[in-house]
Amino acid sequence: MDIDDLRTFVEVADAGGVSAAARRLGVSKSIVSRRLFRLEAELGAQLLARTTRGAALTEAGAAFRDHAARVAAEIDAAREIIQPTGDLAGRLRVAMPLTFGPTHLAPVLAELARRHPRLHIHSSYSDRFVDLIAEGFDCAIRVGLLQDSNMVARRVGTIHAKFLASPGYIEAHGAPEAPEEIAPHQALMQGTEAWQFMDGDKVVTINPQGRYKADNGIALAAAAAAGLGVAWLPDCVTAHYVASGALVPIMTRYPPPSAGVYVIRPPGQHPSRKVRILTELLIECLEDDPRLAVVGS
Repeated sequence: MDIDDLRTFVEVADAGGVSAAARRLGVSKSIVSRRLFRLEAELGAQLLARTTRGAALTEAGAAFRDHAARVAAEIDAAREIIQPTGDLAGRLRVAMPLTFGPTHLAPVLAELARRHPRLHIHSSYSDRFVDLIAEGFDCAIRVGLLQDSNMVARRVGTIHAKFLASPGYIEAHGAPEAPEEIAPHQALMQGTEAWQFMDGDKVVTINPQGRYKADNGIALAAAAAAGLGVAWLPDCVTAHYVASGALVPIMTRYPPPSAGVYVIRPPGQHPSRKVRILTELLIECLEDDPRLAVVGS
């Protein structure tokens, strides 16, 4: 039984269709279909019911899916045992934040690809939290305060942030000086998140309100510079605004807690060698990154 056929079946089952699985695998739809046909012929059972909207697992396919995924994972683990060094091979799917990823993390992936020419890297940039298992990612890089999750996280760096507003906003509305003064101000947020402030060693949490929201830090920085409200943003996004005077730090006596840069992966006994080496390279590169207050930890 071909291991690529097993992996392809698992991808189609998880992605819900041949087209989506082909995109994940980086191969044509015809190759995916050929692998599925070969696997079903070898097993003598139909694993997937094809529909106009995709593919659904049959009863046999549902029973076989977890076994196939487990076998593929065990083979990968076995390969790592007998080949613990040397070039990485195969595919690595990584989800990265759009705000921070293209500037700080994409060069790390490029370096990983340069060092390992047999490795296929598929990266996706979005500020939403992807479902690693459902969407077929090996890992994700997340920046900020880590939310509770059943995922396994490894901190690879520290990122600092500030509360800021434009001079025009401050002139028109004043600048809050303490957390409890945030309430009457327009907060620029990604959603309904709480804001945290350090009062000495104590963390104070406030739920601000605002009419302008965006799922991207760069967009929020532009809104803050336009005078739409106060924002809590990382230094890597706002450094040039602060340097030019377009944004001014506020509430400096109550700074936000430092946040982390994390590698997130699905739960399991051990990280794959690909994820482990990416993690080590991120630590190496972020420690040496002189830009915008990102420091390895």
